[in-house]
Amino acid sequence: MTLALMWEARAAEGRGPELLAWARSQELTPAPLRRETFRAPEDRVLVITWWNAPYEAELPELPEPADGLARRAVHRWRFESVDG
Repeated sequence: MTLALMWEARAAEGRGPELLAWARSQELTPAPLRRETFRAPEDRVLVITWWNAPYEAELPELPEPADGLARRAVHRWRFESVDG
């Protein structure tokens, strides 16, 4: 089964580039099958990782950013593939 983990954060005022750089520098062990990083208005950063694992699997996830880097707690979601 393909499982996608989504991690989304909103940077503190004026710290969008720093949050993006921080998210891109975070390593996951083991590495996912695929990983993509996105940015959006209002200094939002989204990271999606894909895994070959069941929905309940214990998998590495990006942590909460350092104090003061994010405006609020990180949002996290899990999705399982329904195609293929």
